[in-house]
Amino acid sequence: MVTIKRKIRRSRARLLAVSSALALAAATSAHAQSTGDSGVIQLDPLKVTGSNGSPTGPVVGYVAKNTSAGSKTNTPIQEVPQSVSVIGRDELDAHQPQKVDEALRYTAGVQAQPYGVDSRSDWIRIRGFDATQTGIFLDGLPLYQYSFGGFKIEPFTLERIEVLEGPASVLYGGSNPGGLVNLVSKMPTDEPLHYLETGINSWGHGYGAFDFGGPVDASGVWSYRLTGKLSGGGYETDHAQSLTGVIAPAVTYKPNDDTRLTVLGQYQHDDLDHTGGFLPYVGTVVRAPFGYISRSFYYDEPAADTYNRDQAMIGYQFEHRFNDIWKFRQNVRYSYVNVDESGPYTYGYLDPTTGYPTSTPTAPDNLLYRVGFSQHTIVNTFSADNQAEARFDTGALAHTLLFGLDYKYYNIDQVQASSTATPISASNPVYGASQSSNVPYLDQNYTMHQLGAYVQDQVKFGGGWIATLNGRYDRVWSNSTDKIGSANFSGDTGAFSGRAGLAYEFANGLTPYIAISRSFNPQIGSDAEGQAFKPEFARQYEAGIKYKPAFFDGLITASYFDLTRTNVLTTDPDNTLFQKQIGQVRSRGVEVQGKANVTEALKVTAAFTAYHIQTVKDSDPTVVGKRPDGTPEVLSSLWADYTLQSGVLKGLGFGAGVRYQGSSYADNQNTLKVPSATLFDAGIHYTYDKWNVALNVNNIFNRRYVASCDTAYDCSYGEGRVATLKASYKW
Repeated sequence: MVTIKRKIRRSRARLLAVSSALALAAATSAHAQSTGDSGVIQLDPLKVTGSNGSPTGPVVGYVAKNTSAGSKTNTPIQEVPQSVSVIGRDELDAHQPQKVDEALRYTAGVQAQPYGVDSRSDWIRIRGFDATQTGIFLDGLPLYQYSFGGFKIEPFTLERIEVLEGPASVLYGGSNPGGLVNLVSKMPTDEPLHYLETGINSWGHGYGAFDFGGPVDASGVWSYRLTGKLSGGGYETDHAQSLTGVIAPAVTYKPNDDTRLTVLGQYQHDDLDHTGGFLPYVGTVVRAPFGYISRSFYYDEPAADTYNRDQAMIGYQFEHRFNDIWKFRQNVRYSYVNVDESGPYTYGYLDPTTGYPTSTPTAPDNLLYRVGFSQHTIVNTFSADNQAEARFDTGALAHTLLFGLDYKYYNIDQVQASSTATPISASNPVYGASQSSNVPYLDQNYTMHQLGAYVQDQVKFGGGWIATLNGRYDRVWSNSTDKIGSANFSGDTGAFSGRAGLAYEFANGLTPYIAISRSFNPQIGSDAEGQAFKPEFARQYEAGIKYKPAFFDGLITASYFDLTRTNVLTTDPDNTLFQKQIGQVRSRGVEVQGKANVTEALKVTAAFTAYHIQTVKDSDPTVVGKRPDGTPEVLSSLWADYTLQSGVLKGLGFGAGVRYQGSSYADNQNTLKVPSATLFDAGIHYTYDKWNVALNVNNIFNRRYVASCDTAYDCSYGEGRVATLKASYKW
């Protein structure tokens, strides 16, 4: 029963088109006009759509110039004293990701989809640490997730995705120490936009999408954006189907150049079946006596498999400039999610002599042990971020000063239940057996309030020096009640965060930097004595160099980091049903990321990550000095896209990429190894007038590999070969 509860706790922790502004639209229609003896040729003005100077707007090509992710101000990426990667709409369209985690496969420092294809959630690790629950942000506000109350954002509704590596709580409050992902929504456009897209993949999963926008009135005071997508069909997993619909309206009111108000909304409904995951090490990583479990193996029950999610958001972004010095911004959002889920999942093989799970097949017909599970979760959360920014000089010092006050309310009401389910054959599955009723073991209502005040000063001086100084203090109040179990606790704690960075920007485009930061991340739960957990803390040292060449449009960054987490939750050795905060994990490594619009025809992105991650302190001495399970220490990728610019085949383009994931372990003692994998992707696309057609194939050679394992009982296959064909029309 201990192992079953451990599995449930781990599972609870895990479960949580084309943009109009990405193309360079040039109007170069010329006409001649005769004026006496001197012929004059007048050119219509060149009109450019898309601006890399915006910290949240469209990216031209693959190379973003500015970001707000690392500073909450409009800052060139090379001036941020941390690693920052930005994926713009062009790059998203080149890969056709259907989920956010798919979009991050070519990003340094990021392990995307560590649990393979999961129809329910996006799974992301940054610098070796899970960012899924406390490292996902939307438009600068947290999409905080706990247990099964997870949000899921459709990539088609996004303008860009920003990855800030390393601790960031000094700006965002409690967050994953490895880094965060900021998703940036599509915004209303000043120019008319009409876009339709449809597509289907080789698993029979199809979709239709639209993206409309433009001014509402002749003066351009009002503008809008309306984005939507309906998708459904099959997966690589047998029997699994889905139907998902999302609509995201937005409207902007801009009475003058000093004031802007944008209201954004979103509603999404998911009706899904479970896919992938929860398979034993023997039969996936290594061969079982019967061979390998099929990559399309479906572990659930078609009649019992349920996953329904309703997700809604409403908020606004307000900005007003008082004068040439002061500016005020307010970002507010309310979010709601209601998730209803049920169905059995596997947990190793069945041992017929004990009736409990084992790591190797011993029962006739290679039966897998299954646990019945169900949950109903409702989340209500509200976030507000107030910022006052001032740009001014004091003598030889040029300041960008930021004051902020933010607030987060989070409430989760959840019921979870489990039972022992009927086993199923790993080699010859037969479905339809009746299942036992699940027995509730958790009926929890948890509330968190978090209030934070922060200040930042970005100072330029001495003809190239850039100093970034941050300080923040947060107060967190929490309360939990459980009608069934022991999840009854309350807490009141405070924490300081800080960051200090120094860089020098040379005239040749090189910008070396160093930085130190301290962050925190609130933890939900209590120990065996009923005391609420304290926040987890992290300290990081980072040094790197960023290069913005003058001879082509590109940005290359390289960094070394040393990151240590403390107060990490580990199993209480005196009561294994509870946890204690005595753990410490250290991650050190090197990240290199390059993005380039080499020419108008050729775009390239490359990434390399190598780090050493080890457990420094733990209640289990056998894992000290070892690497945490499921974490590869080497990741690398390369993608190039070339489009013909002239001739009969003008508009025809080709893309090709390679991804490498190093080996990892299935256990924290590092005795069960998961091999490395090299995957190849390719694409072909053609644009003619207002039409575009594209075909992408991921994992071309259909490499069978395991993305990661949590234990010898819980491994997840990586995605097999999948081809996606799409067609779009823009006018």
